[in-house]
Amino acid sequence: MQVKFINRSHHALPKYETSLSAGMDLRAYLPDGPVTLKPLERALVPTGLFMELPAGYEAQVRPRSGLALKKGITVLNTPGTIDADYRGEICVILINLSNDPFVVNDGDRIAQMVIARHEQADVIEVEALSATQRGTGGFGHTGNS
Repeated sequence: MQVKFINRSHHALPKYETSLSAGMDLRAYLPDGPVTLKPLERALVPTGLFMELPAGYEAQVRPRSGLALKKGITVLNTPGTIDADYRGEICVILINLSNDPFVVNDGDRIAQMVIARHEQADVIEVEALSATQRGTGGFGHTGNS
């Protein structure tokens, strides 16, 4: 599968860091200077990338585990979905969940992007659903944490 990109940043295109990586790192494109996220502040961070996905695919924007663990920085709407018909700039909604300000610099790896196949469902309204052992139980109904 090929994914077409327009790169308006001065950074390299996203790439898989290892042969078995599922995600590609996205980098901040901040030509006007760094962005500081105060505690509990969020910001839309541009990447300078525009993408064309094939039909039947989406791109999922997810947090980077190291940023989340070490700095408390995550993607607010995780996973964020980029649809195959979207042609705008890829941007990342970052939020600072730490107690300290966090500076996002141009070129910082801020998120990862996973390309995934998906289906569109035929939505059918019915009067009843089939019975299962679980039924309507959810949110810890098994007693396991």
